[in-house]
Amino acid sequence: MNPKVNIVVVVDVIGALSDGTLLNGNLCMIDDGEQSTGQGTPELCTVVRPGQVVTWSALAVDLQTPVEIKRITFLGADAEDGDADGDGERAGSGDAGVANSRTPGAQNPSARNPEAGNGQNGRGGRNGHGPERHNPELEVWSGVVPPLAPGVAHQYRLEVQMYEGEHSTLHIASPALMCQ
Repeated sequence: MNPKVNIVVVVDVIGALSDGTLLNGNLCMIDDGEQSTGQGTPELCTVVRPGQVVTWSALAVDLQTPVEIKRITFLGADAEDGDADGDGERAGSGDAGVANSRTPGAQNPSARNPEAGNGQNGRGGRNGHGPERHNPELEVWSGVVPPLAPGVAHQYRLEVQMYEGEHSTLHIASPALMCQ
């Protein structure tokens, strides 16, 4: 097994914002793991081992549309009953123990560019699309897998940010990591 596994979150931003959900084919997840299940769906279950580095990155189907991972939260055992709003997207509390954070090079795109708002980069980019990224590949989340119970799927809540505004952040709580 490789010392690192990469998870790519592909979002149809226009579809997701129109539907108000990441379901209905608006999101697919894939990884380069050897035994993962649910490839190409929001139910990706990535098989990992303790000590392995996991990285998440987001891509939009329309490459000119901004999308980024806002937060990854591992759900506790109570997540099974956590669908309080009835949208099929469970929420919960707790942590499976996977430390996650943005990589050191990833920061707010406007913070990277002191001339944000000049029409080239940062807020106020071309066509009003918000932040333009110099290096979107730097905006990844990563974590090291701690010792976890083998064979147990540890679900996490994945929040993605698209554009700005009240309804620009959507989430799912169906993907998982599972130790062998």
